[in-house]
Amino acid sequence: MKLLIPLSFLLATGVWAQAPTPEQTAAMEAAAKAALEQGKPQQGAVPQAPAPQATMKQSVPIASVANLLTMPPDRVVATVDGEQVTAGDLQAILRTMSPATQQQALQNRRLFLEQYGVMKRLSAEAEKAKLDQQSPWKESLKNMRMQLLLQAEINRRMTEIEVPEEDQRKHYEANKDRYAQARVKAIYIPFSSEPVSKADEQGNKVLTEDEAKAKAESLLKQIREGADFVKLAKEHSGDPVSAAKDGDFGTIRKSDQIPEAVKTAVFGAKVGEVVGPVRQPSGFYLFRIEESGAPPFEQVRNNVANELRHLRFQEWLNSVQKSVEIKEEAIEVTMEVQQPSSPAQTPANK
Repeated sequence: MKLLIPLSFLLATGVWAQAPTPEQTAAMEAAAKAALEQGKPQQGAVPQAPAPQATMKQSVPIASVANLLTMPPDRVVATVDGEQVTAGDLQAILRTMSPATQQQALQNRRLFLEQYGVMKRLSAEAEKAKLDQQSPWKESLKNMRMQLLLQAEINRRMTEIEVPEEDQRKHYEANKDRYAQARVKAIYIPFSSEPVSKADEQGNKVLTEDEAKAKAESLLKQIREGADFVKLAKEHSGDPVSAAKDGDFGTIRKSDQIPEAVKTAVFGAKVGEVVGPVRQPSGFYLFRIEESGAPPFEQVRNNVANELRHLRFQEWLNSVQKSVEIKEEAIEVTMEVQQPSSPAQTPANK
């Protein structure tokens, strides 16, 4: 049976080792209190001139006064089993951890270094035993190395792709519609999946889907007859955040990951037009288009450059995939094929 114990698990299970005991905590509190009492003047005592302060030097671990993640990678921060450990050595491990485990390691630096030492020592023992040359570890190491080199080459290729500004502008002009955006106001009428309307915890009526749609259509009719959209948004919208801002819903971009029904309604309308009701899983929307159109190139330059860079990378990757030469080995097999039986002959009429 295989037993895999990642460093992050060792860290998680050893956190208690660094926590002070209740006795230690009480002692520290008493020392702090005594230090404060010493600093207070005694009642009735004649104030004394302050004694000259003496300077004292004390060695403090580097990791206690600086963030390991932001240190120069070549900075030596400790010595473990006689070998110097740099900030880069520890950063490589920290970046493979989840944020919670990473924070745990940074707060328990001594424990982190101990577990780092365990990992170094046991991996060295495994190499002495030539486990890296035995299955399944040999194959796993080969695959992991290949995966890491694959990612390294992808990163290298991405950083080397140049996207001149002239190409960026051409791409922007040819795809300007994709960068379109619209600033909108909205009225949101929520509904419940229950077949019958009911009251919520605050006593407000929760509408059914049919009731919400009818209300949204009624509001749309009022708006088209001249009612104030902002006033209706404040009074009826079920989105308190936008209602408090006169119905402001923000800016919607065609590139955003939003429902197609919303995109179609918003970008198919003219400035000043109110569209809807647009059904969503829990409510209906009415949108008023405040501004619409593609922003200037300068505002989306970075997005255009990144998109073009990814397109060119994908073209390169597709060409690599198509160029891979594959020859599958084949073997000859013998199969018995069932011959269809001839239809039964009909006896001749006598």
